[in-house]
Amino acid sequence: MGLDVPAIEKALLTGRWDDRLSSPSDAPAVKIARNVVNGDFGDLRTAPSRDLFAVTASAPEDVLARPLAAWFKFSEAAAGPATVEDELLRLVVAVACLHASLQANWTGPDLDIKPLDVLVLAPELSQVVTEDLLHQKAVAELAYGGEPAYHLAKAPLFLLLAKLLLDTPFQHLQSVPWWRLRAWRIHEQMLDEPAVVPPEVMTAVEPLLNSFAVEPDIAGRLLLEQGLLEHYVGNDKSAADYFVRAARATQLEYELTGALGKRTKFQHNDVTQLILLAESRTRADQEGDADSGDPAIDLKAADEKDGSTTAGTAAGPSSPDAAAPAMPETLALNDDTLLEHTAFTSSTTAGASGSRLAHLDPASQPALHPLDQSILLALCLNVKNLSPAHGLTAEQMAPYVARVISHPRNWTVHTMALLLRSRLEAHRTRTVERATLQLQALVDQMPSADSPVAERLRYVHELVLPSRWELERELARRFLALGVVKSALAIFERLEMWEEAVRCWQAMERPDHARAIVRDLLAGRKAEAETVLVRGKALSDARKAGLDAAREAKLWCLLGDLEPEHALEHYTRAWEVSGESSGRAMRSLGGYHFARGNYPEAIACLRKAVAINPLLSRSWFVLGCACVRQEDWEGARDAFVRCVTIDDEDGESWNNLASVYLRMGEVGKTAAAAEEDNGDKNENENDKAGNAAREAQPEGAEKRIPFSNKLLAFRALKQGLKYSYDNWRMWANYMIVSVEVGEFSEACRALTRVVEERAAKDGAACVDEDVLDKLVDAVTRGTGEASTAGNTEVAAAADAGANGNATATAHANANAETGLARRVTDLFERTILPRVSSPRIFRARARLLTAQGRYEDALNAYLDAYRAGPAGTMERGETDVEKWREAVGEVEEIVDVLRNFGPRVDGLKWQLQARSIVRTFMGRTRDFEDEPEWERLKTLQEEIRKED
Repeated sequence: MGLDVPAIEKALLTGRWDDRLSSPSDAPAVKIARNVVNGDFGDLRTAPSRDLFAVTASAPEDVLARPLAAWFKFSEAAAGPATVEDELLRLVVAVACLHASLQANWTGPDLDIKPLDVLVLAPELSQVVTEDLLHQKAVAELAYGGEPAYHLAKAPLFLLLAKLLLDTPFQHLQSVPWWRLRAWRIHEQMLDEPAVVPPEVMTAVEPLLNSFAVEPDIAGRLLLEQGLLEHYVGNDKSAADYFVRAARATQLEYELTGALGKRTKFQHNDVTQLILLAESRTRADQEGDADSGDPAIDLKAADEKDGSTTAGTAAGPSSPDAAAPAMPETLALNDDTLLEHTAFTSSTTAGASGSRLAHLDPASQPALHPLDQSILLALCLNVKNLSPAHGLTAEQMAPYVARVISHPRNWTVHTMALLLRSRLEAHRTRTVERATLQLQALVDQMPSADSPVAERLRYVHELVLPSRWELERELARRFLALGVVKSALAIFERLEMWEEAVRCWQAMERPDHARAIVRDLLAGRKAEAETVLVRGKALSDARKAGLDAAREAKLWCLLGDLEPEHALEHYTRAWEVSGESSGRAMRSLGGYHFARGNYPEAIACLRKAVAINPLLSRSWFVLGCACVRQEDWEGARDAFVRCVTIDDEDGESWNNLASVYLRMGEVGKTAAAAEEDNGDKNENENDKAGNAAREAQPEGAEKRIPFSNKLLAFRALKQGLKYSYDNWRMWANYMIVSVEVGEFSEACRALTRVVEERAAKDGAACVDEDVLDKLVDAVTRGTGEASTAGNTEVAAAADAGANGNATATAHANANAETGLARRVTDLFERTILPRVSSPRIFRARARLLTAQGRYEDALNAYLDAYRAGPAGTMERGETDVEKWREAVGEVEEIVDVLRNFGPRVDGLKWQLQARSIVRTFMGRTRDFEDEPEWERLKTLQEEIRKED
């Protein structure tokens, strides 16, 4: 029987072996593949697997000087033609190495094979090549994108060998790009910070959806894994799209809705609770049930039997004949108020009308397939990625986790679900204890062998399961947040995570101890975290030579953080030690120079930092700010564009991007001089956007700032305000730019937000009266003569490069037809006047009311303006002549208003009111009878008498 290569490849990918693929005459690669799928990697010790790892160099000096890729024959022999059996052997061995690395560092239990066991060494090399040497070389070569690999990872050589084998040419196997995708995601999780993944990693797997991965579950796995890689490197929107496509591929039906239920023990009445209704498609072979021996366990029923701790074995199997699989320990809440689970009322009307899940009973939903559970957990992560950090987000994530936890189907999937629940519960006083203890239980279970290796590895690629050290780091951070500093410090020191250990010493007010630890590590006097400091010990040259360059650079950066007076020296040393490859060193140097105003040096350092690792938005942000200070508008624009590309919820970067657009000409030259401001960096950039927008207002400003740039600034601010809704400075900037581009409705909305935020503190000064006058002008000019041109035509004209003034005028006319008058009226009546007032505000409202034909209200508004102005507030005994002369003008103005509006108001004796105003004003200001303007008042009084 010939080799069924596609079936073997799919068995490797899904972790399920079909016995029909095996026969006594099978090639060795098939037997190895079966063992790998079953979680047995012992074949790596024997031929033909071990033959791939025969070290070719004979001289010890050659081995030590060459990279690991040059040690083995497969990297050279791959150039010739290879048979299907040869390629399958390489793939199977690569998968074995990859899964061995996962078992050692992610899923457990402890690995029973060592890297040295798989290498074929000549006798003269066996004395030189040791486990320590292999470990150090593997960690050093796994460093990527300026980020070091975790130096205490177990058996890192297995991951490196898997990547080397997968990078060799393959002609006959289709799934190799998929395994490269998996290897890259594991590699990313070993680094300190995510680095840029080569684009071909993602593009190479796309064709598989139309050829190899056509079955629903295979396609769902591939889409889910693509989304998880995008999620890990921070491309949240792309990840969300992949997660939804994965759900469609597996035909998973899910709906977030509400159902009646109780959450506390003392509730008498059912209230609506958030719930996730979900149902897997019916699979022909029901894999995941009988085939894998993992029947569903109902934790709710188990909780009724066991009130303290619920484990997979404690709950019992779903059928008396099936053996219950071992599951991670699930701790009970044991709270005096909250129920263990939300108790939903049995009903089949939970789904929305017409929903395909309306038939599900919220109190008894069917078990989900483990792959569908993995997709739900990914969608749960997506809720966090695309939502702000507050309690509502946690409430929205909880139903996804609860739906998965209710029916444990797979050890690794259930572990991930418990971890997510622990994270959600960490910030609530009633659940923080269980959250911490559950996290401790998950850490303790990793070395145990309570479940088969094959089950643990079956869905590990479909989850963002943290590594062992990351899980322990999370536990230590949880201890630190609870104030258990010494327990956290013990974990950090054991993991040799010195940055976190330093924070612990600083929290205990012992920065001197933190500095001593870092210096001893650099000097070689401290080799392991468990050893005590021995300051008098002689320096170990071997230790210093073996210290990985990336780790040493990181320590120098840490020392620079601890010793600000010598920071420049330490950061520079870190850059030199790393061979000019440490992104952390350049980020630190850039921040150092920026804080001291050395912007050219900061720009040079930060450009190197973002070239090494372009995924860190903070580096781009500081680079953009430095370019702004140097008036390098093109550089600033590019930097802030990268910021919002990485994190489109960064409102501050959107604001600064708008500021840059308002300072750019057609070809990126300075549009307006930047103001000198030594204030806070963030407030400085916010204010600059407003200053730049105001510089566009005087006559001729359009020549300096093209209308297209103003439109770009408007769009940037509009996007940024979605994520910085409470930032009143951004609203003020948005208001000004909106007026400049003719978006008066948006300007009205922005002014409303500014007044709401600042009225209590700034009073009438919070109202930009120039903008208010322009809003009223836009309404009054458009009344009765507004064009019917819609906003679509206006936007098209703007994009086509139409004249800015013409476009803004067209916007004004269109705005009058689309409810601007109503918006401005609401602005006065609901926002401004209930909070603040001033003469100019009253006059602006009077002009609006006049345009609307409401003459009585307009007259009252003018009178309110008079009473709030100098004439209305002038007291007897005033000596300021200039103020009095200004008040005389106001008296004449209000009398003219009464002449104009009085006859239009029925029953108003305007002459009597006008004569009263003049007489009262003259009575209060008789001290100015000798001034020439006094005669004007007497003449005015006489004219009113004649008109009466």
